[in-house]
Amino acid sequence: MSNTFAYLGPRGTFAQTAILRLPAADGAELVPAESVPNALSMVRSGEVAGALVPIENSVEGAVPTTLDGLSHGDTLEIVAEIAIPVEFSLLVRPGTTLKDITRIATHPHAHAQCLEWLSVNLPGVHVLPAMSTATAASDLSEGANFDAAICARVAAEYYNLEILADNIGDSDAAWTRFVLVQKPGHALPASGNDKTTVSLFMMENHPGALQEILTEFTVRGIDLTRVESRPTKKQLGAYFFSIDFEGHIDDERVGEALKGLHRICADVKFLGSYPRHDHTPEPVKSAVNNEAFLEADQWLSNLRKRV
Repeated sequence: MSNTFAYLGPRGTFAQTAILRLPAADGAELVPAESVPNALSMVRSGEVAGALVPIENSVEGAVPTTLDGLSHGDTLEIVAEIAIPVEFSLLVRPGTTLKDITRIATHPHAHAQCLEWLSVNLPGVHVLPAMSTATAASDLSEGANFDAAICARVAAEYYNLEILADNIGDSDAAWTRFVLVQKPGHALPASGNDKTTVSLFMMENHPGALQEILTEFTVRGIDLTRVESRPTKKQLGAYFFSIDFEGHIDDERVGEALKGLHRICADVKFLGSYPRHDHTPEPVKSAVNNEAFLEADQWLSNLRKRV
């Protein structure tokens, strides 16, 4: 188990491509999971040491299944992230032509990124949702009741399919970000180029509630890189916030922000501090760097001691 990692499968997904590039998975046994909830469950049960799941796409935004899966249930922590470009192909069983296609299967995020190509080349085609792009390819190869699959090019090799059209995505700059999650206790120390993820549950919904949360970051010079609202699934109109921001839990400014959030939120679920995939640290203003906070703590301590 200690050297086994899961990824959103089956074989041929972008998640498999991504995990093969992660140093943490080098030499490890890699196990495909049938869904994001399944991958997270495998980590929680101890069946695998960690799992790589998609969390954000440059075209479609966040992946709700991952946000919800991390925000509810036993705590898991993100220990690494990786982003890769995604290019989609239209795969078919041998002998199928474009005019034969009436039904296609793919993951909803992949569908959304190929809308323009589909409207031009296959207007009116019915698109079925799949758990992953490679699941669509696998099912197609086994005789499923659809004619094509939108997925990664490499899936053609795994499932003996033909590539009918290549690079069918609407954007040449489409990227997907994946996160490696493990049980708490695997976090790395601050690298100076980090990101932190939290889920914040409000005490109550009232005017200015979101502003109160954002202020905890603003006054400490912390840049938010992603903010999403998701339903708590407890009652209509009840939401929590999933947030990525620059910095590490060991940074003084981040620690101060988390303490502030702990005071005003019903729950703060810490989901990890980890190195950024892009390796481009933002400069920290002198007023909010570690030294400034430590000096301010010492100043206040001296006042309280009547020094």
